[in-house]
Amino acid sequence: MSLALVTCSTVLEFIQDTKTFNNCINECFEMLDFDGNGMLSKDVLCGGLHRLLSLEYNPQEEEEEVNNLYEVIFMRFDKDKNGFIDCKEFECLIRELMLAMARGIGDSPVLVALEENSLLMKAVQHELASMNKDRRKTKKREKNVLLDICLCCHKLETS
Repeated sequence: MSLALVTCSTVLEFIQDTKTFNNCINECFEMLDFDGNGMLSKDVLCGGLHRLLSLEYNPQEEEEEVNNLYEVIFMRFDKDKNGFIDCKEFECLIRELMLAMARGIGDSPVLVALEENSLLMKAVQHELASMNKDRRKTKKREKNVLLDICLCCHKLETS
């Protein structure tokens, strides 16, 4: 788990880099598509979406609320109404969720704990790579905003 400062521009710039974003979405889809059939069921999506978005997930929560959420997701994004989300539908879903997260985060930096393979972590890594690229061009030194934190001892280390 890592801590990072995130703003809406962190997420928006990641989404706007279409090639990087789409490659990331494809990787995430393949990670969730356990059987390799190119489609995600509600159960598979429910089991994996929280990890991709760094959302807290408690299976003991109101099962009805969780089921209602996934019903709405499938009504909105399962364009062919086959009961599964394919890769293109998944891309639309994730893009819309990430845009909503960017709007919710706003312009003020927010310190967020992120899972290593989450999409927000990938957005932060994208931002850091861009900063490092810019720094090499301008020879400026910037403070790294990504920190690793050990959940056992709470020791912070700069990555």
